[in-house]
This record gives sequence, C-alpha cells and structure tokens, in this order.
Amino acid sequence: MIRKNNIKQKSILFLGDLITLNLGLLLSAAIKFYNGIEFHSTNYAQFFITFNLVWFVLVWISKGYVILRTDTIPSRILKVLGVIVLHGMVISSLWVLFKAYYYSREFLVLTYVFLVPLFIIWRTTLVYVLRFYRKHGMNYRNIIVYGYGDIATELVAFLRLHTEYGYNFKGYFDNKEKTALIKGDFGSIKEYVTANNIDEIYCCLPYVDYSDIRELIDFGDESLVKIKLLTDFRGFSSKGLELQRYEHIPVLSVTSTPLDDWKNRFIKRIFDVFFSLLVIIFIFSWLYPLVAIWIKIDSKGPVLFKQKRTGLDNNDFYCYKFRTMRVNANSDALQATRGDSRITKFGNFLRKSSIDEFPQFFNVLLGNMSVIGPRPHMLKHTEEYSKKVEKFMARHLVKPGITGLAQAKGFRGETTQVRQMKNRVKMDRFYVDNWSMWLDLKILALTTVSIIKGDDNAF
Repeated sequence: MIRKNNIKQKSILFLGDLITLNLGLLLSAAIKFYNGIEFHSTNYAQFFITFNLVWFVLVWISKGYVILRTDTIPSRILKVLGVIVLHGMVISSLWVLFKAYYYSREFLVLTYVFLVPLFIIWRTTLVYVLRFYRKHGMNYRNIIVYGYGDIATELVAFLRLHTEYGYNFKGYFDNKEKTALIKGDFGSIKEYVTANNIDEIYCCLPYVDYSDIRELIDFGDESLVKIKLLTDFRGFSSKGLELQRYEHIPVLSVTSTPLDDWKNRFIKRIFDVFFSLLVIIFIFSWLYPLVAIWIKIDSKGPVLFKQKRTGLDNNDFYCYKFRTMRVNANSDALQATRGDSRITKFGNFLRKSSIDEFPQFFNVLLGNMSVIGPRPHMLKHTEEYSKKVEKFMARHLVKPGITGLAQAKGFRGETTQVRQMKNRVKMDRFYVDNWSMWLDLKILALTTVSIIKGDDNAF
C-alpha cells in the first residue's frame, strides 16, 4: 500500500513539476517573443529539452521527490527554491560553456522570475490537497506501536491531533503492560500486522528488547512493512538531531543546527551576496562620499572605523563601521553609553539611523559576516560574558550579522546588566537553532520598520 501511494504521489509531483516548469518557459516566451519571429528562428526546442532534463536530474540528485508527510510547507518551499537556484547556475554555466549566446538572456531571467511564484503556488497547493484528502480518511497509513509508555502515548496523541498527515493508529503492543489499550504482546505482532494491513510499526526503544527490534526489522523487510524507531530525546527538542555514520556505527549528533546543512548555507550565502551587492551598488555608492565628507567636517580622524570582533567558530575578524566617535584610546574596551561624550554630533545621527553599519556589507561580501545573524561583540565582551552567561558561545555557531533577531526585537544598545545580555543571547540562540530563510526575511522586515520608526536604544 505504501509503495503504491508513493508511486502515485511521485508521479503527480513529477507531472506537476513538468507542467509548472514549461508554463514558466511558455509565459516567458510569450512576453519576450510576442511576435514569434526570434523564437522560431532560433532552436529553442533544444533549449526547452535541456532545461527540463537539467531540472529533473537536479531533483533526482537532491532527493526532491522523497516525500515526508510531516514536512512543513516552508521547508518544502525552501527545498524547491534551492533546486531553482542550482538549476539557474547549471543552465548559466552551460550557456557560457557552449557559447550559446544566441539564446536571449532576458528570456532566461524572465523564466526564473516566473518559476519562483509558480513553484511556490504549485507545491503549496499540492500539500493542502493531500492534507485535505488524508483528513477525510483517504491515502492513510495503518500503524501500530510496540512498547507502551509516555513517548508512545505522546506520539499517538500527536498523530490523532494532526489527521492531515494521514496516520490511522490501530493499537499498542507491549510485553509488560496489561491494560485495555494493549492489543497483545510481541508474539502476536506479526499475525496482527498481516491480518490488518499494517503499513508501519513504531518501536519505542526505552520499553522494548533489542532482540525484538532486530526480529521486527527482518519481518518488515520480508513483508514490506516500515519499521521506525522512537527514543526519548524530548529534552533535546531545541537542538537539531542528525544521524551520522562512522562506517557501520550509527551516531546521533545533538548539536546540529540548520546551517550545518551545506544547502542551507549555500542559499543563505547566495542571499547575502545578492542583497549586499544591491545595497553597495544602489545605496552605498552615493552614500559613502556624502557621509565621508560630513565625518571629516565633524571631527578629525579616518572615515571608517575597524575593530576586531568575534565571528564564526570564535575566530576574530575586522568589523567595519563609519566612525561615529572622536578618536580615543578606549574604543576597543569601553562600550558606547547613552550621552557618551566621545560620540560626535554627526556620529549620533549615524548611530540612530543605523547608517554607521553600512560598511559591514563589505564584511558580508568578504564572507566573515552575514546580513542576518547574531551581532558580533568586541573581544573583551566575548571573554567577559562567556564566563557569566550560560551557553554564550553557542551564538558563534553561525556567522555574525549586520542585524539579528535580538536587535529586531529591541535588545540592542548598551548592556549595563548581565540580565540584558542574557536576553540578547537567548534570542541569538533561538536564531541559531531555528534558522530558516523565512526567519531571515522576517528579521529584515522588522529591522527596516525599527529603523523607520526609530529605536530609543540606538545610541
């Protein structure tokens, strides 16, 4: 039953991708080649075939058709956006490699402009249709749970609450417990599975014997029933769990974060470079000479201020800012305070408007910062607060950012008390453990609103 359903879903997904991909191509062609002359005079049929082949090869390599019922919509969209980015890179590389300059670049760019919203609509619609279908008792999977306890009952409660995932719980099996909820012991599982068309067996590791699990795995291979292992890692819910293999030895890592995945890092890096280039080309290019002149008029000293800050993996780097203070000997040790006499008049404006941070977009291009991430601290602060704030160093598992969740939520400015730093670090750790592209965009939007409205803590 599982395999037939998977084949149907993959076939629907494949067909939908095929239609969506070519709809994007056709819409782009209709706009670019409205009279059809250039389109028919060039071999675009070959381009269409290559475009489709590259897509499905990339989806196959990235396991884009591995279907998990409990995947969230943002995670599914993020996956398909990652494929679109890779696809664009491959097509562009082929275009240069084979010197196919007779194909229109405008047509190519326009195609990807259409593909992003089209695939988001298509994949989101599919999820909702499948969830509606399952919620009404179709495309479901029969499951049983071997081992009765807290984890088992929590799992069943979750599946019953989320009927859209399509799991039909048939009963518990346990060798020790003898309640009305227990269908039988281990010895009766195989017969029950065969008689009731069971698709999956969940084994709760704390409550069952290892030898029983081995026997069930062998039984599952023979009868095409999936065996899933459930263990108690609820205390690590804020961490990413990643299964690694040291040859034949499975090891579960509990310190993984979303940005440990190279695909997530790649997507974040593409966004960082693209966004930074836009800012540098369209804003910083004319802003820099104006700010530089005013800084020079306002006080003596360099236009830019650079300071060693703590970055990814606790590595130091030079962070750049527009200089907002008079040159002083305490800049690397003493944090700016409200009404700080070292801050110049124009520097006060730069700080309140956050314009002083603009040179850090060059840090982003250099790769030692990101647009969004925990704010980098002075080396002295890192040394000081790592001893006072629990898990302070966990914020350095990702690149520091020009703005971050803590700043978007109002935790910025002077930290006169350890409690203030704890609140900031709490936000930073949440970001590290729960990163997504959607979270980055939300932080960017909140930061923009904060700058426009003004922030009392910006000084």
